[in-house]
Amino acid sequence: MAHASPAPAQDGPPSVDVAANLAAVKAEVQDAAGHAGRDASEITLIAVSKGHPASRILPALAAGHTTFGENRVQEASRKWQALRAEWPSAVLHYIGALQTNKARDAVAVADAIHAVDRPKLAVALAREMDRQGKRPDCFVQINTGAEPQKAGVLPDDLEALLAQCRDDLMLPVAGLMCLPPAAEDPAPHFTLLRELAARHGLERLSMGMSADYRTAIALGATHVRIGTAIFGARPAP
Repeated sequence: MAHASPAPAQDGPPSVDVAANLAAVKAEVQDAAGHAGRDASEITLIAVSKGHPASRILPALAAGHTTFGENRVQEASRKWQALRAEWPSAVLHYIGALQTNKARDAVAVADAIHAVDRPKLAVALAREMDRQGKRPDCFVQINTGAEPQKAGVLPDDLEALLAQCRDDLMLPVAGLMCLPPAAEDPAPHFTLLRELAARHGLERLSMGMSADYRTAIALGATHVRIGTAIFGARPAP
């Protein structure tokens, strides 16, 4: 679908040029892939639009980008119902912690869910996928740093959760996801995620954000989640 009309003015600081930022990040991803001896086409750039209004997302859509990330189900549903009416090729990844009672809405709005981290949620997602006849890709979130305040299954518990997801519930598990501890070197966490994925026959690795995506790409990321470097700081709630 062609969209020749200019995008509406963005909300937020006028100095944020989303299209230019997006082009710069894509060039960085290409460069990082080249340095790692990888093909950049193997890497999906998820533009994390969480917390930003639809008007801030429009320049990225107008520039031809189609893959976005949100972390709140209600916000994603509200924004993307209207955006998808105009931009039906948009693909939405749900990347936040997910409450079991939000499984229905997450399945309805998302094309991929990077939040599977416990048996109860896996059961709720499987039920909703069956009910809705929709099967978004699932990434199992690993708490690589064993942080008590953070979502994610512990590495030692991954095998049991995967068996339930894949063998019992027939969830479409596509890969693994992690968020390394903020104060630590992310490389060991990305390496652990890669090793866990290889051990369990999973090919996709959702890891790396604005501050560390070059490291993630060097260590095998197939999906990088970048928000601030594209959209700027999120508006205050």
